Amino acid sequence: MGSPKKNENKGFFAAMTSGISMFSSAMHRSVNGLLGYEGVEVINPDGGKEDAEEEAQRGRWKPEERDGYWKMMHKYIGSDVTSMVTLPVIIFEPMTMLQKMAELMEYSYLLDQADECEDPYMRLVYASSWAISVYFAYQRTWKPFNPILGETYEMANHGGITFLAEQVSHHPPMSAGHAENEHFTYDVTSKLKTKFLGNSVDVYPVGRTRVTLKRDGVVIDLVPPPTKVNNLIFGRTWIDSPGEMIMTNLTTGDKVVLYFQPCGWFGAGRYEVDGYVYNSAEEPKILMTGKWNESMSYQPCDSEGEPLPGTELKEVWHVADVPKNDKFQYTYFAHKINSFDTAPKKLLASDSRLRPDRYALEMGDLSKSGAEKSSLEDKQRTEKKIREAKEHKFTPRWFDLTEEVTSTPWGDLEIYQYNGKYTEHRAAIDNSGSIDHVDNKEIEFNPWQYGNLSTE
Repeated sequence: MGSPKKNENKGFFAAMTSGISMFSSAMHRSVNGLLGYEGVEVINPDGGKEDAEEEAQRGRWKPEERDGYWKMMHKYIGSDVTSMVTLPVIIFEPMTMLQKMAELMEYSYLLDQADECEDPYMRLVYASSWAISVYFAYQRTWKPFNPILGETYEMANHGGITFLAEQVSHHPPMSAGHAENEHFTYDVTSKLKTKFLGNSVDVYPVGRTRVTLKRDGVVIDLVPPPTKVNNLIFGRTWIDSPGEMIMTNLTTGDKVVLYFQPCGWFGAGRYEVDGYVYNSAEEPKILMTGKWNESMSYQPCDSEGEPLPGTELKEVWHVADVPKNDKFQYTYFAHKINSFDTAPKKLLASDSRLRPDRYALEMGDLSKSGAEKSSLEDKQRTEKKIREAKEHKFTPRWFDLTEEVTSTPWGDLEIYQYNGKYTEHRAAIDNSGSIDHVDNKEIEFNPWQYGNLSTE
């Protein structure tokens, strides 16, 4: 495998991909016209051998459901659909956005290695590989449930990590997360912004991710690329994340810039990632290349970005084995996230695992899941009315809103900071010998802070 494509080649590659996409769209116009919906791409990125008309009919939708959903969603084209509550559970997976945030912890050993590493450039190789590793899980085409305001997710029993996430705002939807072990702390404020385009949706990660490596106090900042979900209604749904991922060592000024290749015609370039680790003078030091669904490798390079003589490409990360034919394309780690095996004792009643709509979907009961989802949304509206009647502003329990506002490529972001109260809460439980045993599975989901909505 050679060195990654240089940045100056991106313009050519983008132009070539654009031309291919236009040709691809033209190829499918006759099919789209046949379906009655102009401009809808039906391309299968991993194939291309199937007849286009047959490919257009594929996906999770029955024809009558698909057409009805298209009529319902057509009016939202061009809108941000992040907060929509009318989406049918048939497109959901039995996991919430808070749990999906926790999937970044699967390959957390890479952050442990970054903390232990003395080479400043290899630190970024390990840390950026950690950031890339989650994209294999993110290619799932199912939508996670939107968290209820005040909902939480706790995870323990994984690599010595304590993980906590909380839904800190409903409009706009915002989540905050904190994870920690002996090597690192991880802090994130997340606010997704979407743009619905008919048969696809663009997802912009308006968030801030910070990792602190404990040994030397190094602080690392991550800016991920946007994501596009293709063929929501017509054709085979698939996900792509074209663009740049930038990870910066805020302590030293070193950074890594990795380019996610866009998927071209018949899957050309899909999954490919390449780029360089740069020093603070923006000179390339290490080249990185690979595929986000397979592995990442690295090799020292010269100031021109060419591999140094006598060095070889070495693998730094490889995707773990996954279950075969899993209904929701879950990894083994995703199943652990949903399991009570990763839950601490005396789980918070606001935990995502306890949501009745999520659990019903996991058990395969779509009708009950839809009814429970509607019930939770009604309770959330009721709580809002109670709170507003009392002229109270919602206050998260485990994270505090700071005065800091940071700029992202997709808009400004208010920052929430972990307040340490959960650490005290968990220590009190773990150190108490008088607490009766509580079966986490028997705890009733209750994220509400205003009114006893669980009895209504």
